[in-house]
Amino acid sequence: MKKGIWIFIWIFFGITNLTAQIETPEKPIGFDRSRVFIGSSLNLGLSNRFFNLGLNPQIGYSLNSWVDLGVAVNLNYYSQSASDFDPFKYKNFNYGGGAFLRVWPINFLHLQIQPEYNWISSSQTDAFTGQSYRLKFQAPSLLAGIGYGSREIGSRMSHFTIMIDLNQAINSPYRNGIAGDPQPIFRGGFGFYLNPKKR
Repeated sequence: MKKGIWIFIWIFFGITNLTAQIETPEKPIGFDRSRVFIGSSLNLGLSNRFFNLGLNPQIGYSLNSWVDLGVAVNLNYYSQSASDFDPFKYKNFNYGGGAFLRVWPINFLHLQIQPEYNWISSSQTDAFTGQSYRLKFQAPSLLAGIGYGSREIGSRMSHFTIMIDLNQAINSPYRNGIAGDPQPIFRGGFGFYLNPKKR
C-alpha cells in the first residue's frame, strides 16, 4: 500500500513537472555563473532520549528551473541517553561529506536525496558504573525527504526539509543507537547565488 502511494506521488509530480516544461520550455545554455549558489543548512533531530544538531555548508548549481545539484559538508553532534534497553549514554561528533540532488516539482515544494559518508568519534559512558569508552568508526548514510522553500535563480534561496536516513548502517549519526531506527532530521537552510541578477 505504501509503495502504491509513493508511486502515485512520483507520477503526479512527474506529470506536473512535464506540464510546466511544455508550457515554459527552457533554452539550453552552457555554464552560467549566476546559477552557482553557496549556502548552509542547520539540521536538528529530536526524539525520546535522542538529540542531533548539525551544520551543512553546501555549494551547488541550478541546472534549470526545477533541479539543483551540488556537494555538501556536514558537521554533527549527536547524543543519546541511557534506557532500560541500553545502559550507555552516547555522545558523538561526526564530520563527512557527500552530494545532493534537490528537485522542485512545484515552485515552493522540493524533494531531496543526499548520500553522505561520515567519520564518527564516539564517547560511550555506562550510566551505572560511570566507565567511559572512546571509539572511532565510519558509516554511510542516505538522507531523503521533502521540503518547502523559495528559490529565485540568480538571487537567493531558502528551504526547510524533513528527511530520514534510508540506509541501514547501524553507526549512522541519523539512527537510533539502540535499535538502529531512523530518526527524523529537520534541516533549514538558505543560500545566495554568486552573481545576482541586476535589476
